[in-house]
Amino acid sequence: MRIEVVTDPAAVGTTAAALVADAVRDRPALRLGVATGSSPEPLYAALVAHVRRGLDVRQVSAWALDEYVGLAPDHPEGYRAVVDRTVTRPLGLDPARVHVPDGSAGDPDAAARAYEAALTAAGGVDLQVLGIGHNGHLAFNEPGSDPASRTRAVPLTERTRAANARFFGGDVDAVPTRAITQGLATILSARRLLLVATGEDKAPAVAAALTGPVGRQVPASVVQLHADVTVVLDTAAAALLPAGRRAATVS
Repeated sequence: MRIEVVTDPAAVGTTAAALVADAVRDRPALRLGVATGSSPEPLYAALVAHVRRGLDVRQVSAWALDEYVGLAPDHPEGYRAVVDRTVTRPLGLDPARVHVPDGSAGDPDAAARAYEAALTAAGGVDLQVLGIGHNGHLAFNEPGSDPASRTRAVPLTERTRAANARFFGGDVDAVPTRAITQGLATILSARRLLLVATGEDKAPAVAAALTGPVGRQVPASVVQLHADVTVVLDTAAAALLPAGRRAATVS
C-alpha cells in the first residue's frame, strides 16, 4: 500500500487524477470504478483538465459502486444523476458505457445480482476509486459487513443517513433507508484500488482503516488485503496516521 499525503483537497484531486489519467493511457478501454460523495469530486474535476489536454476517454467505461433504493430514476440525488453530473458529462464519457445499479427496480435483490453479473461479464473493474465513510464504511458496506459479500441490497445506518442528509436539503427523513452496493469482495476483485479522503473529520476512519486490525467493524480495513492500493490524503485526513506510514507531504 502506498499512502501519499498532500496539502489540501485540490491537491488530492490533482494527484489522484494523474494516476487515473496514466491508467487510461496504459489501457484506453479502462473499466473505471467510480465513487460518489465529496472526496472524489476534486479528482473528477482535475481529470477533466487531462481530457481537455487530449486524454482519450472514448473507450473508458464507468461502473458505480452503489445506488439508493427507492428514488425515482431521475431524482437529482440518485447516484445515476450524480455520476452523470460529476463524471459522465464533464469527461465526455459515452453514456452507454456508464453503469449504475438499478435502485428503482421492483426487486432490489434481483437488481443487485444482475449488476454483479454484468460487472463480472465485463471483466471486472481495472481501477476502483473509493472514498471512506465516517464510520469506516466502504461504498454502502456498513460496519458488520461480511468481507466475502458481493453486490446486494443493504439497510443504511442512521449515521450514514444523517451524514448524507446535506444532499437532501438537510432532511434526514428524505434520505433512503436502503441501497444497492457492491460488496467488499466485489470491491477487492478490482485490479487496483485508489482511495481518496479529505478533512479532519475523516482522520479517525482513515487511521482505523489503514493501520488498525482488518475486521467487520471497519469495513474499509479490507483494503489492507489488496495487493495494489494507492491512498491519497490531505494533511487533515492523514493527521492520525503514524508518521512512518506517510509518504512525504507534497504541494
